[in-house]
Amino acid sequence: MAEAKDLIVKVIPSAMANAFVKRVHYSGKVVPNSQLHFGVFLGKFMHGVMSFGPPTDKSKLIGLVKNTQWNEFIELNRMAFDEALPRNSESRALGVAFRMLKKQAPHIKWVVSFADGTQCGDGTIYRASGFVLTQINKNKGMRIDEAGNVHSQVTFSAHRPNEMHLFRKMKVMNGFQLRYIRILNPTAELLVPVIPFSEIEKQGAKMYLGKRA
Repeated sequence: MAEAKDLIVKVIPSAMANAFVKRVHYSGKVVPNSQLHFGVFLGKFMHGVMSFGPPTDKSKLIGLVKNTQWNEFIELNRMAFDEALPRNSESRALGVAFRMLKKQAPHIKWVVSFADGTQCGDGTIYRASGFVLTQINKNKGMRIDEAGNVHSQVTFSAHRPNEMHLFRKMKVMNGFQLRYIRILNPTAELLVPVIPFSEIEKQGAKMYLGKRA
């Protein structure tokens, strides 16, 4: 039986990653900002993708870690894994990806990612992979239109800035957004408080596989 240690993680082309994300990720969408993609293989077949890229609005995040330069942090903006992978595959794959980043891109000091506690989950994988929790927000940025399509405020404003009046008319989805940070360089100093994971349940933000806990 395959185990997480049997996984192979390697950089893959964006076209290959995006096709997988569209097929497997719960949103069915890719993030246009994604620039670096890792494929997760078991034997000859790919069963997971991790996509990284610059945050849509760096100016809102750059001050989270002391003296961060414009190119010294990155966002993990998509993780998509199918059901064929063994237990603990996500945290194993992230660990390998982070080691590769430290070696091949040592200027990147930290990684930020957001758990979608509105549609997906509260960040179980992040907590198992060395991330710290730095924010729990009641959702305001995810809305649903009359056709049932979900829209992110960040993405909508970036690509359809002249139509924000349409976004504001959509229904706000009930849920949370949780911000996680993973420090890669030990010299990086976090400037915001670390929130205990127990706060997730206290604030009613627990979610797993799209179901409110």
